[in-house]
Amino acid sequence: MVEYSSWRKSSRSGGGGESNCVECRKSWRKSSRSGGGVESNCVEARSTGPDFQVRDSKLGHDSPVFDLTSGDFTALLSAARR
Repeated sequence: MVEYSSWRKSSRSGGGGESNCVECRKSWRKSSRSGGGVESNCVEARSTGPDFQVRDSKLGHDSPVFDLTSGDFTALLSAARR
């Protein structure tokens, strides 16, 4: 899997260069079997503790995000392998 991530700053942080804030990120992972071209169809996934989220890699940040339990995510992976 290839990892894509972005840093998120708290909305309570000031916008200036001297603003002290902690940033965190949740990493999206894209399948290593996905092609690198524009026409590559792939789903990205990330862990949210015990559960998972998935989105369309082509849409990136504009993609709807689907929340899945770990059991549903496992079933999705099994179905994709068939």
